[in-house]
Amino acid sequence: MRDRPEDQVDVLLVDDDDEDFLLTKDLLSRLDSVRYECQRAGDYQEALKAAGERRYDVCLVDYRLGPDNGIELVRELIANGHDMPIIVLTGQGDHDVDVEAAEAGAADYLVKGEISPGLLERTIRYAIHRHADMRALRESEDDLRQAQRMEAIGQLAGGVAHDFNNIMTAVIGFSELALRRLDDGRELPRHYLEEIKRAGERAAATAHQLLAFSRKQVLQTRVLNINGIVGEIEQLLKQLLADDVALVTVLDPTLGPVEADPGQIELVIMNLAINASDAMPSGGKLMIETANVELDESHTSRYIDVAPGPYVLLAVTDSGVGMDTETAHRIFEPFFTTKDIGKGTGLGLSTVFGIVKQSGGDIGVYSEPGQGTTFKIYLPRVQALVDQPEDHGPQRESPRGSETILLTDDEGLVRGFEREVLTELGYTVLEADSPRHALELARDHPSVIHLLLTDVVMPELSGRELSEQLAEKRPELKTLYTSGYATGAIVHHGILEPGFAFLPKPLNRTSLAHKVREVLDSPATGPSETARTILVVDDNELVREVVRLFAESAGYTTVEASTGAEAFAAARQHRAIDILLTDLKLPDMSGVEVAKVLSQLHPATRILYMSGHGTLDGPGAFIAKPFSEDQLTEALNALSARPPSEER
Repeated sequence: MRDRPEDQVDVLLVDDDDEDFLLTKDLLSRLDSVRYECQRAGDYQEALKAAGERRYDVCLVDYRLGPDNGIELVRELIANGHDMPIIVLTGQGDHDVDVEAAEAGAADYLVKGEISPGLLERTIRYAIHRHADMRALRESEDDLRQAQRMEAIGQLAGGVAHDFNNIMTAVIGFSELALRRLDDGRELPRHYLEEIKRAGERAAATAHQLLAFSRKQVLQTRVLNINGIVGEIEQLLKQLLADDVALVTVLDPTLGPVEADPGQIELVIMNLAINASDAMPSGGKLMIETANVELDESHTSRYIDVAPGPYVLLAVTDSGVGMDTETAHRIFEPFFTTKDIGKGTGLGLSTVFGIVKQSGGDIGVYSEPGQGTTFKIYLPRVQALVDQPEDHGPQRESPRGSETILLTDDEGLVRGFEREVLTELGYTVLEADSPRHALELARDHPSVIHLLLTDVVMPELSGRELSEQLAEKRPELKTLYTSGYATGAIVHHGILEPGFAFLPKPLNRTSLAHKVREVLDSPATGPSETARTILVVDDNELVREVVRLFAESAGYTTVEASTGAEAFAAARQHRAIDILLTDLKLPDMSGVEVAKVLSQLHPATRILYMSGHGTLDGPGAFIAKPFSEDQLTEALNALSARPPSEER
């Protein structure tokens, strides 16, 4: 950082008129209280470049910049994250600019011809002080949110430790008893093993609840009608509820479909029903309702966190004890519970919250002490036919096979269990403790390998990267992914990409046997052959974030870089870059230069340029900023369906 006097104020003055620039600079030179160091930018692009090269204390922007608009420059400077107050300068007759400037984010505005040295100094000083105050406020708010997050994490960690300590007490205790009996040659009671298994199932259930709370579980969604889910579990709910609790369902026969994981929706309804039953110790009525609703902006902005549009409402109402406002505000926090010690984990409602949010919806609670409680869930209504669930028929024996399976997992306990099950079922198992080991085994194996059974997250390479490398030499190889926490190429916000076979951990013998057989017997299809991985190159973090969210909604994976150098590093690190989406102007080079180099590293990569100012001067696919989600999705889908050579 360069040295400067403490009383110096660095000013970026954006004006395309030489005379106006000199007049403003002269006004600043007359001020004696501080020294104003003035840097001129003569047009829109020069201003963006100057703001990116160094930091300024204040920016003065002319309202009219030749063919460009100073207000648009204000918006782009703020959007690009340049942390400085901006004052708009306008000519005579432009008094209406004040509202437009304020809406764009400018700190103030001044009318040329009416500016005195004193007015200019007061305006700059006020803008700088107010900007500093707002920055300090944002930082204090960030500190508060961080403290709240740490408190929640501490509460979560304490609750998890408590639950798992209880579970492991049972596992270790019954294991020691069993081993002692085996050492003494005595008969091993069956219930010892049953208790160990039950403790393991309880640990798995807690892990699934944590994943649902954190919205990191794998949702295997389909188009469904919630009325059908309620009907399927109605009898089970009646068994779970106390005898003096009456269950009433009011289901809209015209209810529209939603896209969700049916198992998770069942879990939501059951958790809410059990919670409602506990709130009615003396009995009462539990009502489950469904309806089609249209939410407008006035409703979504005040009550729930979803976009306006068509939704399906699932409401669960009880006639129980209700709750006060303070309790209602904390009801979805992990491990917060109003129940007696030992009568609840405190994860039930936070699990519900996580599932609903991960499914694209929201949930609200409405309650008063003594007046019962209503939980209202809103899930986006879709225009699609309801998927018919597969009929698996009665439970069958675990299917067997004789194929060769390459088993890869860095966790020895999991790998050992999978090996024993698969070997017992008749398969030939090649066992690897790392992706590198798996590549070596595949290289040295003289005959066909039918299936790769791999964990998703491992050191060295991910499961998908391992699958892609193996497919180069063994294109017939099918892949089945497993994970207790799936990320990256397999999961976008927890939703399984079409074309990937996935089995969530913890595994059991039956689920593993059936899923392996299902994948082996399936047609030889893999992930979509259209482009799926996008390298996004833009020096604006907000732009990269928006592109990532848009792209992931459309089923793409994104890799991000802010400069050309970072893009090259990312391209070397990732073996498959299907689309390069780059801004035309980057801090260290142009987007066209990035594309030329990347095309040498990844000849099959398709190129899409973007820019917020100007157009592409030459051949190639281009999208102008700002763009909507639909516009970006349309451009990406059109590009990914074409051969790479067509857009170069």
